[in-house]
Amino acid sequence: MNHIKPLITIVAIAALLLGLTACSGMSRQDRNTAIGAGAGAVGGSVLTGGSAIGTVGGAAVGGVIGHEVSKP
Repeated sequence: MNHIKPLITIVAIAALLLGLTACSGMSRQDRNTAIGAGAGAVGGSVLTGGSAIGTVGGAAVGGVIGHEVSKP
């Protein structure tokens, strides 16, 4: 079971990177929101030991921060 968590993390990061390639038509604020959500998800997962709640919470907080940082 301990081998599954790193695999899930790697798959999540790969999905995030592939998803960000579709950001070419997005505004700067939208891109920052997506990047913040991805970074927050990874950070939340790491800080909570792979907890789903920590990952989702980190994504939410990161998305909000990314959205607010790029406001004009």
